[in-house]
Amino acid sequence: MSRLQGKTAIVTGAASGMGTAIAKLFVEEGATVTIADIQDEAGKALADELGSNAHYQHLNVTSPDEWQTCVDTVINADGKIDVLVNNAGIIKFAGILDLSVEDIKTIMDVNVMGVMLGTKTVAKHMIEKKSGSIVNISSADGLSTANALSAYCASKWAVRGYTKATALELGHIGIRVNSIHPGGIDTPLANQMNVPREMFDQGFKPYPAQRAGDPMEVAYAALYLASDEAGYCMGTELAVDGGMTAGHYYYHLPGAPEQ
Repeated sequence: MSRLQGKTAIVTGAASGMGTAIAKLFVEEGATVTIADIQDEAGKALADELGSNAHYQHLNVTSPDEWQTCVDTVINADGKIDVLVNNAGIIKFAGILDLSVEDIKTIMDVNVMGVMLGTKTVAKHMIEKKSGSIVNISSADGLSTANALSAYCASKWAVRGYTKATALELGHIGIRVNSIHPGGIDTPLANQMNVPREMFDQGFKPYPAQRAGDPMEVAYAALYLASDEAGYCMGTELAVDGGMTAGHYYYHLPGAPEQ
């Protein structure tokens, strides 16, 4: 397993959920990974579990200073940064009228500003070596929308647009910027009530996969975009959503699965 052999990666929000799956797979595939998160205990435990090719770095993605410290630490230790996965994100389920100004600011700061600061800080190094891959984790709700998620949807649509704009600016230098759009993934962020998987799956019966997704299914998408195999992907939107954004079933019409 060596699809990322010799590469150095930063994965934000890697102490849990999809970020943990991405970090684990990247290490398995030969990368040296910096687990960047604010969950210090969980992040350090994951780094210990993954061994010498994983390191933990405290990182609040909304802080320019902490981003610079993170990048400087990685450069000093590993000499380069080949891959950045902007995975850190937050969500709040609430109707439009129930979202406070602070709620909106927090969601936009983490989900959008965090991606922009990460890209801006890491790209300075990638520009010098004229290569790199930046993978931004948007959402299926960055391709469509959902009720009770207006601020979250706004943030993930912003990530989608920002990805394409930076793909244009950085692509001709040799830096690929792409986005992944997960939907219905069974993580602590999406499954906040920690309901059993069988019960969580029920909410996704109207869609082709008929189930929720696993974080590792997103990790394999990130692996592809991070690897040299995706050399012609720039500004690409990769939906890992079990068909959520393809449409939904009308069960009374032909072609739908049996209920």
